[in-house]
Amino acid sequence: LTVLHDMMRDGKVQKRYLTLVAGRWLNAQQHIKQPLLKYLLENGERRVSVNREGKPAHSIVRLVRRWQGYSLVEVELKTGRTHQIRVHLSHSGFPLFGDDKYGDFALNKQLERDGLKRMFLHAAKLAFRHPLTDREIELESPLPAELEAFVVSVEQNEEREYG
Repeated sequence: LTVLHDMMRDGKVQKRYLTLVAGRWLNAQQHIKQPLLKYLLENGERRVSVNREGKPAHSIVRLVRRWQGYSLVEVELKTGRTHQIRVHLSHSGFPLFGDDKYGDFALNKQLERDGLKRMFLHAAKLAFRHPLTDREIELESPLPAELEAFVVSVEQNEEREYG
C-alpha cells in the first residue's frame, strides 16, 4: 500500500477520467498547466483556485464527443492536486456538469431537473506497474448507468434541436 501511495505521488500511476462539461471543446488534445492553490473558506470548507503561488498542476484534456453546447472529454492527470480537474476545466471556461463548488450553478439546477443528480466526473482508467511483479496493471470502468443514460438524453435532445 505504501509503495502504491509513493507511485501515485511520484506520477507513476496513469489516471484518466471522463467528464461532461458545458461548452464546445474544440481541440482534440490540450495541455492545461496552471498552478493550483488550496485555501479555506471561513466555514472551514476547502477550496482551490488557479494561482501563480500554487503548486504546479498538469492536466491533458482529450475530446471524446462534442455537441452544440456540451462536450464529453477525457482528462489525464499528470499531477494529482486537490480538485485539479474541476478547477482546471472551470478556469478554462468549461465547468463540469453538476459541480456544486466550481460549476455553473444555474445550469446545475436545470441539469438536476433533466435527471443529472450528481457531478459528471468518472474515474475511467487506472494503469500502473505492479509493485512486486512489475507487471503492467490496467483497470477500466465504464460510465455508470445514470451517467450513460444522461449522455444518451443529451444526444437525443441535440438530435431533436439540431437534426
